[in-house]
Amino acid sequence: RILKRNMSDSHIAALFEEWNTALQTGEPKNVTALYESNAILLPTISNQVRHNHEEIEDYFIHFIAKGPKGVINESNIRTFGNIAINSGIYTFTFSDGNSVQARFTYVYRRNGQRWLIVEHHSSALPEG
Repeated sequence: RILKRNMSDSHIAALFEEWNTALQTGEPKNVTALYESNAILLPTISNQVRHNHEEIEDYFIHFIAKGPKGVINESNIRTFGNIAINSGIYTFTFSDGNSVQARFTYVYRRNGQRWLIVEHHSSALPEG
């Protein structure tokens, strides 16, 4: 279930695909580049809050090594000027055949040229 209210919602939805494609490159720097330098990442499979590019890249070194591929199951997009939020449920399947379904929230800020992630929260679903 993908809820899009207008054209800009389609653009915000495409930001997840850009992020997921960056994961597929196998290069943590490609994923990290989609985050503001002072972004906060609350990752799916780590207990450590990540506060900057160095810490975010460290997380993605380990996450990408698992061969993740994400699919959005439910997306809810809201845009407020130069801030956009996409939240819902996604599923990651890993190269070893395991998968995890998680809640997500991406908060994006348009910096004048492009949308970057300023906050990303992802947590495995607690039930099941």
